[in-house]
Amino acid sequence: MKAVIYHAHDDIRLEDVPPPVCGSGELLIQVHGCGLCGSDILKIAQRAQPPVSLGHELTGTIVALEQPVADFALGQRVVVAHHVPCGSCHYCRHGNYSMCMAFKASNVDPCGFAEYLRVPAPHVRQTTLALPTSLSAEEGSFVEPLACCVRAVQRTPLLDGDCVMIVGLGSVGLLMLQAVKALAARAGKDVRVYGLDLLPERLQLARELGADATIDASAAVHTIRQTLAAWTEGRGADAAIITAPGLRPFQTALAGVRKGGMLNIFAAHTGSVHFDLETLYQQELTVSSTYSSSPAQLPLALDLLATRQVQVTGLISHRLPLERFSEGVALTRERVALKVYFPITNA
Repeated sequence: MKAVIYHAHDDIRLEDVPPPVCGSGELLIQVHGCGLCGSDILKIAQRAQPPVSLGHELTGTIVALEQPVADFALGQRVVVAHHVPCGSCHYCRHGNYSMCMAFKASNVDPCGFAEYLRVPAPHVRQTTLALPTSLSAEEGSFVEPLACCVRAVQRTPLLDGDCVMIVGLGSVGLLMLQAVKALAARAGKDVRVYGLDLLPERLQLARELGADATIDASAAVHTIRQTLAAWTEGRGADAAIITAPGLRPFQTALAGVRKGGMLNIFAAHTGSVHFDLETLYQQELTVSSTYSSSPAQLPLALDLLATRQVQVTGLISHRLPLERFSEGVALTRERVALKVYFPITNA
């Protein structure tokens, strides 16, 4: 079978490899396709040492299974996520599932960018979901990234009438703003969402997807602060979720959030960000972060997609064969692509 194999940050090849064989309680799926995630890009940019498994935003059809595998059958379409916590360690008991050593060590075999994939038994039990017939394979590939956004929203306390600024409107930022809106609506709350980005087309798409207003992130930081203050009776945003890496997005979020507000760092920052601790202290700001999701968010993310409370059909900007994997990486790193999806087999 064909699979994308990582040898080094500058040596990623599409190779012929033996298909995996599933054991007891496991599944073998034929992969429909897989989306390219920012974490895949980060692993490549940080020159991670092999072995590295790339690709986890995927769906597929079950082509083999070994008993006992409850609730699944041959020919069934499924969504599979790649990390599974142990559920019993100190981190798991505190709800920090993504810090669990088992979570970090677990993965699918060999990767999402492959024609076939072995789903280990713990993944079958906790992170494999039936894909409804109402959702396409492409739509289903957004379950895992949306689940990450759901967890970020759940970790950001919001009251009725609050407002959130989303700093960065890539595919994840656009998922995030919809997750805020959808989860607030389910809780009977009216929460406003303001989106910030440098690209006009992304600001327009954010408005189409439900943002109450958008701001050009190229404006001076004090101008952005003044704009948010005018919309919030002088306070600023109750929370800022940072989905774009770098110093400037962090400074923008810090300037735009109100006293007593929260900063949720969702994007992976590869460098140091300096700010005045006195500001943190005097304004009683809360700084949080969200890394990945847990199995608990996956069914909710799937339901948000199935009920069309989160729309993803316009988020894929490029569809490329696996032979053009490096091109997809380049398009994403250069911010030309909003989302790259690699179709592999017919769903």
